[in-house]
Amino acid sequence: MSTQERSARIDHDDSSAVVIVGSGAGGGTLAHELVEKGIKVVLLEAGPYLRNEDYHQDEWAAFNQMAWLDPRTTSGTFRLAQDFPNLPTWIVKAVGGTTTHWSGATPRFKAHEFTTRTTYGRVDGANLLDWPITLADLEPYYDRAEKKMGSTHRHGRAPLPANNNYKVLANGAERLGYRHYATGPYATNAEPYDGRPASIQDGFNFQGDKNGSKWSIMVSEIPKSLRTGLLDLRPESQAVQITHTPEGRADGVLYVDSEGNLHRQKARVVAVAGNAIETPRLLMLSSSPLFPDGLANSSGQVGRNYMRHTTGSVYAQFDHPVNMYRGETMAGLIADESRHDVDRGFVGGYYLDMISLGPAFLASFIDPGSWGPDFTALLDGYVNTAGLWITGEDMPQESNRITLNTTVTDRLGLPVPNVHFDDHANDVAMREHAYQQASLLYEAVGATSSHRTPPYPSTHNLGTARMSTRPEDGVVNGFGQAHDVPNLFISDGSQFTTGAAANPTLTIVALAIRQAEYIAEQMAASAV
Repeated sequence: MSTQERSARIDHDDSSAVVIVGSGAGGGTLAHELVEKGIKVVLLEAGPYLRNEDYHQDEWAAFNQMAWLDPRTTSGTFRLAQDFPNLPTWIVKAVGGTTTHWSGATPRFKAHEFTTRTTYGRVDGANLLDWPITLADLEPYYDRAEKKMGSTHRHGRAPLPANNNYKVLANGAERLGYRHYATGPYATNAEPYDGRPASIQDGFNFQGDKNGSKWSIMVSEIPKSLRTGLLDLRPESQAVQITHTPEGRADGVLYVDSEGNLHRQKARVVAVAGNAIETPRLLMLSSSPLFPDGLANSSGQVGRNYMRHTTGSVYAQFDHPVNMYRGETMAGLIADESRHDVDRGFVGGYYLDMISLGPAFLASFIDPGSWGPDFTALLDGYVNTAGLWITGEDMPQESNRITLNTTVTDRLGLPVPNVHFDDHANDVAMREHAYQQASLLYEAVGATSSHRTPPYPSTHNLGTARMSTRPEDGVVNGFGQAHDVPNLFISDGSQFTTGAAANPTLTIVALAIRQAEYIAEQMAASAV
């Protein structure tokens, strides 16, 4: 770290700072936006500070280096609870959070996805609610997020070149009559931008991107924030409780450092951005006589409405090599199905995203638990394989939730989160439709066979502290400000009222930019 990028030192008793828990897309963006406005920030990150040169370009080595491997438990009828009971999610425990692992896809939400209760009507078993904000509210912040991240196909930015996997996808899309497909928008540089080099098309976005051409909080926002001299970045600092005054205002965060020492950092404002599993867990760990069901949980909605997107993959084999691993991992999508059309048998929509996995991950995820000649044929045909991934809007359900498992504890002796998930009938119908369309797409370009995989451990974790107009319906308002605690904010995908179909990172960043403006205004007015 250069002298210009050295972390500030903010005293534990300094109650003038904003304390942010989690340095991913939401927390890292919020930190950068606030320090650029002259506001002091303490940024607590549970994981280490990994840099580009530290990353392993090997799937399992990278996973073991980056992933949040603290124990979790799983329940529900969802197949993932059987396939990966200890790994319901694949999120990163390191500075930059899951932006260091994400693919780079940056589509926007559509107007109808902010008004699902109004647009979809009553869906049995779904806890649908309109967002308290609209697409029009977020559009200027989408513009700023796309420029910050360097999204291709936006604001004059050059597109990434098409690799073979994309060419198969695009040719199949054309033959099915699809019209909205491209190699982006995607936040990996096709040409140098904002101090980051152009992509070298090495296919390792999921492993951290040693080249630094992919936008992440670690690559972009952290160095910029440190140069202001106002960011106190504390890696390997696990938040365990948010404290509050007798009047119910947040006044600090208790955290454990890398040596196991407990500290309390005073705060003027607390923002939680620990992903939609760790965020509600921290709120529940912060229960008190004033907040017996968890901090900011008078609605009972903390931890509920967990969404992870309706997903699955289809891999197809051909007579000739595809070499899907070459080029950017997910630089290609089809958007035609990301619409609301009940004639398909479900509400909401989905994207078909190009994807490739290396042989090691493909062997683990293509059909967990399988063995024998059919399974080995999938691996033997690797060079001739093309792949895509379904990303669709799943339904929020109150029963899909994060709770504390008091019978299992982590290394600090704290209850681990239990992730409960059951598919909604709408999710199942959407997945089946997407499987069918993907198979037809590959058949249209001469696939000799195709294979449908079950969902992978999720990286799109949403909805467990959702926005709502009325306090009784959710946890935060349209700025991510807790209804119950005015100086407590939720800054990650937990605040999503519904999940939409698009990959969520762009929207998390746009919301964080907007939230930073609001926090700065509230601080200036002494409202928080």
